[in-house]
Amino acid sequence: MTPPVFRFAPSPNGYLHLGHALSALFNADLAAEAGGRLLLRIEDIDRTRCRPEYEQGITDDLAWLGIGWEQPVRRQSEHFDAYRDALAQLQAQGLVYASFESRGDIAALVTARGDGWPRDPDGAPLYPGSRDAMSEAERTARMRSGEPHALRLDMTAALARAGPLRWREQGTGPGGESGIVDSRPHVWGDVILARKEMPTSYHLSVVVDDALQGVTHVVRGQDLFWSTSVHRLLQNLLGLPQPVYRHHRLIRDSAGRKLSKSTQATALRSLRAGGATPADIRRIVDVPEP
Repeated sequence: MTPPVFRFAPSPNGYLHLGHALSALFNADLAAEAGGRLLLRIEDIDRTRCRPEYEQGITDDLAWLGIGWEQPVRRQSEHFDAYRDALAQLQAQGLVYASFESRGDIAALVTARGDGWPRDPDGAPLYPGSRDAMSEAERTARMRSGEPHALRLDMTAALARAGPLRWREQGTGPGGESGIVDSRPHVWGDVILARKEMPTSYHLSVVVDDALQGVTHVVRGQDLFWSTSVHRLLQNLLGLPQPVYRHHRLIRDSAGRKLSKSTQATALRSLRAGGATPADIRRIVDVPEP
């Protein structure tokens, strides 16, 4: 029997905090219990925010926690061609279109539509444009001229092609969802798959990477629970395998907010410098020794 494959996939745009420790320890413990493999993936597609010192900090913190991982480490910035190929498959299906509004343009359009404009699960307003607002000939001409643009998934067309989708949830969602969960990708609107200056997005790259790395179990925080809907849709459209998902609780600050990498008080390196031990971290995040 093929051993299960887990992965921990941080972005090197800051130092790891207690929330990352929870996820990394949980993945490592589950992999060990199942006799499986643990991969480390560096999600560094945002080259403006990701830095080598943060990647070094990630490996230092994980090693200090006693977590081991297989080599080589996959860095997304080294695999843009794989994401371009996946995007080309979606384009060949007629499911991708270019949009040209800036963030300011989108904010103005949303404001003009009033307070009732729908928002995605992260709280951001849905894209207020549509594919029908411009002819394909005009889009092509504007792209060829070098105009900045985003490449979006035509959600209506994608849902018509894929039909209803579900995923197997071994953890719990923010509303207590578990077991077989119905996907709701429509709540994200026409998500961005790539930009002129960036050949991929989080949604596209994570789906491609999980498939290429043979990941069988995706274990991550509840803040990404409803992102799974988009991932299931892309897996279906690209003919990729479906992992088992397990979303875990989040570590929050005293105000109830999800931890941020800018919160230095919860950074593992700061806690370590203050004398904390790996056992202390396990106790704080409530992940007992296996």
